Amino acid sequence: MELKVEKSNALKAWRETDNRGKALLEKLYPNVNFNNQSIMDRVKTYEDACAELGETQIDEVACRELGLNKNDIAYLKLAQIVRALNEGWVAKVYDEEKRYYPWFRHNGSSAVFRFDGSYYDCSGARAGSGSPLCFKSKELSDYAGVQFLDFWKEFIV
Repeated sequence: MELKVEKSNALKAWRETDNRGKALLEKLYPNVNFNNQSIMDRVKTYEDACAELGETQIDEVACRELGLNKNDIAYLKLAQIVRALNEGWVAKVYDEEKRYYPWFRHNGSSAVFRFDGSYYDCSGARAGSGSPLCFKSKELSDYAGVQFLDFWKEFIV
Protein backbone atom coordinates (compact mmCIF):
# COMPACT_ATOMS: atom_id res chain seq x y z
CA MET A 1 0.00 0.00 0.00
CA GLU A 2 1.30 3.42 -0.97
CA LEU A 3 0.50 6.50 1.08
CA LYS A 4 0.26 9.70 -0.93
CA VAL A 5 0.47 13.05 0.83
CA GLU A 6 -0.31 16.32 -0.92
CA LYS A 7 2.63 18.71 -0.78
CA SER A 8 0.37 21.46 0.60
CA ASN A 9 -0.66 19.15 3.47
CA ALA A 10 2.97 18.30 4.27
CA LEU A 11 3.87 22.01 4.29
CA LYS A 12 0.92 22.81 6.55
CA ALA A 13 1.85 19.98 8.92
CA TRP A 14 5.45 21.26 9.02
CA ARG A 15 4.29 24.76 9.95
CA GLU A 16 2.02 23.50 12.72
CA THR A 17 4.27 20.94 14.40
CA ASP A 18 7.09 21.21 16.94
CA ASN A 19 10.80 20.82 16.13
CA ARG A 20 10.71 17.01 16.41
CA GLY A 21 7.78 16.87 13.98
CA LYS A 22 9.57 19.23 11.59
CA ALA A 23 12.68 17.01 11.64
CA LEU A 24 10.56 13.93 10.95
CA LEU A 25 8.77 15.55 8.01
CA GLU A 26 12.07 16.80 6.56
CA LYS A 27 13.44 13.24 6.77
CA LEU A 28 10.31 11.70 5.23
CA TYR A 29 10.19 14.22 2.38
CA PRO A 30 13.79 15.21 1.58
CA ASN A 31 12.83 16.77 -1.77
CA VAL A 32 10.43 19.29 -0.21
CA ASN A 33 11.90 22.66 0.74
CA PHE A 34 10.04 23.36 3.97
CA ASN A 35 12.01 26.46 4.97
CA ASN A 36 11.46 28.53 1.85
CA GLN A 37 7.73 29.21 1.94
CA SER A 38 6.51 32.71 1.24
CA ILE A 39 4.16 34.14 3.85
CA MET A 40 1.65 34.66 1.03
CA ASP A 41 1.82 30.93 0.31
CA ARG A 42 1.27 30.14 3.98
CA VAL A 43 -1.53 32.61 4.75
CA LYS A 44 -4.44 32.24 2.37
CA THR A 45 -7.26 32.36 4.93
CA TYR A 46 -8.05 33.90 8.29
CA GLU A 47 -7.57 30.45 9.81
CA ASP A 48 -4.07 30.26 8.26
CA ALA A 49 -3.21 33.64 9.80
CA CYS A 50 -4.25 32.44 13.25
CA ALA A 51 -2.25 29.23 12.82
CA GLU A 52 0.79 31.23 11.69
CA LEU A 53 0.55 33.39 14.82
CA GLY A 54 -0.30 30.49 17.12
CA GLU A 55 -3.44 32.35 18.19
CA THR A 56 -7.03 31.25 18.51
CA GLN A 57 -9.66 32.57 16.16
CA ILE A 58 -11.91 35.41 17.27
CA ASP A 59 -14.99 34.12 19.09
CA GLU A 60 -17.67 36.07 17.23
CA VAL A 61 -20.46 35.06 19.60
CA ALA A 62 -18.51 36.30 22.62
CA CYS A 63 -17.64 39.51 20.76
CA ARG A 64 -21.30 40.17 19.97
CA GLU A 65 -22.22 39.51 23.60
CA LEU A 66 -19.70 42.22 24.54
CA GLY A 67 -21.46 44.64 22.18
CA LEU A 68 -19.05 44.53 19.26
CA ASN A 69 -20.57 44.87 15.79
CA LYS A 70 -19.56 43.25 12.49
CA ASN A 71 -17.14 46.09 11.69
CA ASP A 72 -15.38 45.67 15.04
CA ILE A 73 -15.08 41.91 14.57
CA ALA A 74 -13.76 42.34 11.02
CA TYR A 75 -11.15 44.80 12.34
CA LEU A 76 -9.99 42.30 14.97
CA LYS A 77 -9.64 39.61 12.32
CA LEU A 78 -7.81 41.96 9.95
CA ALA A 79 -5.42 42.90 12.75
CA GLN A 80 -4.48 39.22 13.11
CA ILE A 81 -4.13 38.83 9.34
CA VAL A 82 -1.91 41.93 9.13
CA ARG A 83 0.32 40.72 11.98
CA ALA A 84 0.71 37.31 10.34
CA LEU A 85 1.53 38.71 6.90
CA ASN A 86 4.02 41.24 8.31
CA GLU A 87 5.91 38.42 10.13
CA GLY A 88 6.81 40.46 13.19
CA TRP A 89 7.31 43.81 11.45
CA VAL A 90 5.58 46.65 13.29
CA ALA A 91 5.27 50.11 11.75
CA LYS A 92 7.17 52.88 13.47
CA VAL A 93 4.56 55.62 13.57
CA TYR A 94 6.97 58.55 13.88
CA ASP A 95 9.69 57.19 11.61
CA GLU A 96 10.03 57.94 7.93
CA GLU A 97 9.71 54.31 6.85
CA LYS A 98 7.10 53.55 4.23
CA ARG A 99 3.93 51.82 5.33
CA TYR A 100 1.57 50.48 2.70
CA TYR A 101 -2.21 50.44 2.93
CA PRO A 102 -4.74 48.77 0.65
CA TRP A 103 -7.32 51.22 -0.71
CA PHE A 104 -10.77 50.39 -1.95
CA ARG A 105 -13.49 51.86 -4.15
CA HIS A 106 -17.03 51.92 -2.88
CA ASN A 107 -19.97 53.71 -4.48
CA GLY A 108 -22.46 53.32 -1.65
CA SER A 109 -23.81 50.01 -2.88
CA SER A 110 -22.84 46.92 -0.93
CA ALA A 111 -22.46 45.15 -4.28
CA VAL A 112 -19.73 47.50 -5.50
CA PHE A 113 -16.63 47.30 -3.34
CA ARG A 114 -13.28 46.58 -4.91
CA PHE A 115 -9.56 46.74 -4.23
CA ASP A 116 -8.06 49.88 -5.79
CA GLY A 117 -4.33 49.54 -5.11
CA SER A 118 -1.76 50.07 -2.37
CA TYR A 119 -0.31 53.38 -1.33
CA TYR A 120 2.05 54.77 1.28
CA ASP A 121 2.21 58.10 3.09
CA CYS A 122 -1.43 58.89 2.31
CA SER A 123 -2.43 62.05 4.12
CA GLY A 124 -5.67 63.01 2.42
CA ALA A 125 -8.94 63.25 4.31
CA ARG A 126 -10.37 60.07 2.82
CA ALA A 127 -11.43 57.07 4.83
CA GLY A 128 -10.13 53.78 3.62
CA SER A 129 -7.89 52.09 6.11
CA GLY A 130 -7.12 52.10 9.78
CA SER A 131 -3.53 53.17 10.37
CA PRO A 132 -2.51 50.02 12.29
CA LEU A 133 -3.66 47.94 9.33
CA CYS A 134 -0.56 48.63 7.26
CA PHE A 135 2.06 46.48 5.60
CA LYS A 136 5.82 46.48 5.25
CA SER A 137 5.64 46.15 1.46
CA LYS A 138 3.39 47.05 -1.44
CA GLU A 139 3.35 43.39 -2.45
CA LEU A 140 1.88 42.32 0.90
CA SER A 141 -0.62 45.18 0.87
CA ASP A 142 -1.77 44.28 -2.64
CA TYR A 143 -2.06 40.63 -1.66
CA ALA A 144 -4.07 41.39 1.49
CA GLY A 145 -6.32 43.83 -0.37
CA VAL A 146 -7.30 41.16 -2.88
CA GLN A 147 -7.06 37.92 -0.86
CA PHE A 148 -8.97 39.25 2.14
CA LEU A 149 -11.36 41.60 0.30
CA ASP A 150 -14.42 40.31 2.17
CA PHE A 151 -12.86 41.17 5.54
CA TRP A 152 -11.97 44.69 4.35
CA LYS A 153 -15.49 45.16 3.02
CA GLU A 154 -16.98 43.98 6.32
CA PHE A 155 -14.70 46.41 8.19
CA ILE A 156 -15.22 49.48 5.98
CA VAL A 157 -18.80 49.23 4.69
